[in-house]
Amino acid sequence: MATKILFVCLGNICRSPAAEGVFKQKIKERDLEKLFAVDSAGTGSWHVGNLADPRMRETALSRGIELTSRSRKIEECDLYEFDYILVMDNDNFDAVKSLIKDHRNPVNSKIKLILSYSKNSKLEEVPDPYYGGQHGFDKVLDLLDDAIDGLIDSLID
Repeated sequence: MATKILFVCLGNICRSPAAEGVFKQKIKERDLEKLFAVDSAGTGSWHVGNLADPRMRETALSRGIELTSRSRKIEECDLYEFDYILVMDNDNFDAVKSLIKDHRNPVNSKIKLILSYSKNSKLEEVPDPYYGGQHGFDKVLDLLDDAIDGLIDSLID
């Protein structure tokens, strides 16, 4: 059975679809596609049904990563469907945790900050590039590239 991973950010148009795309590319390169199912979602519903932000799609494509998913909002059932729920920052970590009705529930251990898997960065959060310039989109992809290598390594060990 495939390990199910959900990446979560605020609107599901920048960071989490980028994480989904990076993860998909890396498992394809390592011939691990059969081992994983991956998706992304946002804690907000403003962009439901939309493709990722054009700036993020363009930046990812410049690295050979195509972002094709459509934005959706995380739902309580996702907490039980996915094996790992990896969030981009503390605000979204708290928002995802707020979906849990019973705080003794073991689902708590599934929710982690994606950068906790980083091998080279001391940052705790992936910054939101939405209101910044091009550098922010590149930085997001650099951070995710590193953290997702660490994540995959931890999952296949």
